[in-house]
Amino acid sequence: MSSGPAPPERKQRHVPQLEKSAGVVAAALLLPLAGVQVAQAAGTASTASTAGVTRTAAGTTGATATTATTATTGTPGTPAAVPGAGYWHTSGRRILDAAGQPVRIAGINWFGFETANYVVHGLWSRDYKSMIDQMKSLGYNTIRLPYSDDIFKSGTVPNSIDFSNGKNTDLQGLNSLQIMDKLVAYAGQDGLKVILDRHRPDASAQSALWYTAAVPESTWIANLRALATRYAGQSTVIGIDLHNEPHDPACWGCGDVATDWRLAAQRAGNAVLSVNPDLLIFVEGVQTYNGVSGWWGGNLMGAGQYPVQLTVPNRVVYSAHDYATSVAQQPWFSDPTFPANMPGVWDKYWGYLFQQNIAPVWVGEFGTTLASTVDQKWLTALVSYLRPTSTYGADSFSWTFWSWNPDSGDTGGILKDDWQTVDTVKDGYLASIKAPAFPGTGTGTGGGGGGSTAACTATYTTTSDWGTGFNASVTVTNTGTSALKSWQVKWSWAAAQQITNMWNATYTQTGTSVTATNADHNGAVGVGSTASFGFGAHLAAERHRR
Repeated sequence: MSSGPAPPERKQRHVPQLEKSAGVVAAALLLPLAGVQVAQAAGTASTASTAGVTRTAAGTTGATATTATTATTGTPGTPAAVPGAGYWHTSGRRILDAAGQPVRIAGINWFGFETANYVVHGLWSRDYKSMIDQMKSLGYNTIRLPYSDDIFKSGTVPNSIDFSNGKNTDLQGLNSLQIMDKLVAYAGQDGLKVILDRHRPDASAQSALWYTAAVPESTWIANLRALATRYAGQSTVIGIDLHNEPHDPACWGCGDVATDWRLAAQRAGNAVLSVNPDLLIFVEGVQTYNGVSGWWGGNLMGAGQYPVQLTVPNRVVYSAHDYATSVAQQPWFSDPTFPANMPGVWDKYWGYLFQQNIAPVWVGEFGTTLASTVDQKWLTALVSYLRPTSTYGADSFSWTFWSWNPDSGDTGGILKDDWQTVDTVKDGYLASIKAPAFPGTGTGTGGGGGGSTAACTATYTTTSDWGTGFNASVTVTNTGTSALKSWQVKWSWAAAQQITNMWNATYTQTGTSVTATNADHNGAVGVGSTASFGFGAHLAAERHRR
């Protein structure tokens, strides 16, 4: 995705007993609907609850309630042998961790280092730790961090960071690379991996080739080596995306040293591995191969015949970019068989590498505003093509969605313009392809016995109310002293409200009683960390009487 300097870049209700068995921690939740009656459930170890109903000027209902209890049975702890530990390597189409367990990258792009802010965007509104925590709570397990070579210059000063009210205090006085260090360290604590993306040679614009007159190939490679050296021994950084979106006149397999991106990727990849042989090397496609054009960086048709060959085996992951009409029109969108034609399109450009077990494929960017029906159908088809985690596990395409940022001009982001609110519709499209987080590198989040306590609270907020129904967001916070591996939230309605859909959790409803259980990707919650889910519901007729 092309990016520019900021702003925008493209692209009767009761509290049931809290339960714990087999490592599941449950939180009771009070909901702000009319007719609520609050009662303490018999046998609850300790519970405190408040509930209220308010009517705002906009006509929506908003309230929060929390209930917490100390778990009294079971043994808290983190799951054994969680995939993702250590450095990774490839085997056929799979990415494997240090123990040989398959892993799936299911992440998000957080841009800004490549712009004239020289730091991720949004720090003018929020603390970076809160945003990384939110990414984890939504089920993203990897962050792709675009940067430009400007961040290596001694005179580069990051800007547009809010240090008031305790925000980002540990970033004061740091340069861009030092801030990147902080983001990497905190992401690792949270169990998120990081892919560094050389997005631009400088902050002004993308480049078709990996070099320009001002930033020659030697500078590109020297800076890649510097990053690889900087993060040697830190397995949070799993690899480097060598150059973003090569496009015409870049070629693949043509043999011209000045324009053959495949040969340049081999030179740069080998330079990186010479100082950090543990990293994965992510190699994007080009625009045109043998006269067939596609998205910038999205054409890997030549990789089968002309593979990237590195001195360290099992390190290459091919990367494709794919977009919808909010970015640009393509002929396949007007095909009369659309969207049924799309799997064939993706097979041709990059999917064959995965289907034929040649190499892993990571869709490093894909995104849309979802404004058009075409884009909605495209995203539904692409998510299906990438393979649901519940069916295929890590034997799937990896991905990082574009973008976390709301200030991507032709896609928008997972966050809305306030840099706080989640676009639950857009995020919901991705629910089936999200994957579990990886083992964290921080302290104080491990489980085990020795008197540790598993506990959680649930906080509820109505996000929209249209009279006959409403949407709500629920945040689960680990308030105990040990990490959780799973959780449940339970509540009962006074009337015949009915859940219609739920995202980032599964649910059962019997009469007025509802139980929401974590999804595969957000059951693990570190001490003090959060997970979240949302749902839509239909209201009983009594609530609409005036």
